[in-house]
Amino acid sequence: MTTLAQRADAPGSLATAWARIWRARRLVERNIMVYRHQWIIILSGVFEPIFYLIGIGLGLGAIVDVVPLADGRMVAYAAFVAPALLATAAMNGAVFETIFNVFFKLNYAKTYDGVLATPMGITEIALGEMLWALMRALLYALAMFVIMLVFGLVLSPWGILMVPAALLSAAAFAAAGLAGTSYLRTVNDFDVPMGLVVMPMFLFSGTFFPIEALLSGPLLWLVQATPLYHAISLVRGLSTGLVGMPQLWDTVYLVVFFVICMWIAMRQMERKLIK
Repeated sequence: MTTLAQRADAPGSLATAWARIWRARRLVERNIMVYRHQWIIILSGVFEPIFYLIGIGLGLGAIVDVVPLADGRMVAYAAFVAPALLATAAMNGAVFETIFNVFFKLNYAKTYDGVLATPMGITEIALGEMLWALMRALLYALAMFVIMLVFGLVLSPWGILMVPAALLSAAAFAAAGLAGTSYLRTVNDFDVPMGLVVMPMFLFSGTFFPIEALLSGPLLWLVQATPLYHAISLVRGLSTGLVGMPQLWDTVYLVVFFVICMWIAMRQMERKLIK
């Protein structure tokens, strides 16, 4: 008889991988059913980046006229900030879902204990939560993309790829959220990922100013090693037409970061759920 651990770890063909994704959709359907009467919780996240854009991008933009890009071009401050807010909106959608909600299901509701009594395994749980987090991130990214189009802040035809790039970023952060959540013990531990990781990245990853102009040495290297820095660099490059080797490196970084974090997430969830 196949054990739960074997079901979680067994390698498979492409057909097996598709079967796992197909089973994982059940967890997505469950989340949709749970939120069907609480849609305002998810929808509220749409407005946060819009408020930042209006308050900082347009407000401060009246004082800071233009900002230089890496190729020497000058762009309006709002056009500099908006792509970064799109990337951070996708990050927030993925992180909030995979940290707060997954922690509650894992440690209090014991949702996954019931899921493991079905044909679904650890891989399907991770994929299901990943897909649901990407749906939430997609909603936020699309809302910001529409706002940018309305305000004329998409400066290049490459901008059509901003939403897929944001989804790649969201996948990386969702995997990191799943991995990090498996290490949290109590609700007090939320201060670590949110206060010491997510918020500093939001403020110091080039969201509101070119960090190369203000930081140098080890501090600059530290910031450039964060996933949000690469997500913002990729999305901003597509929005402004600044597409080259740096953006290719951003893409590779996010893919590798996703693979590593997803592997950690599945190993940790197996450790916590399969005794």
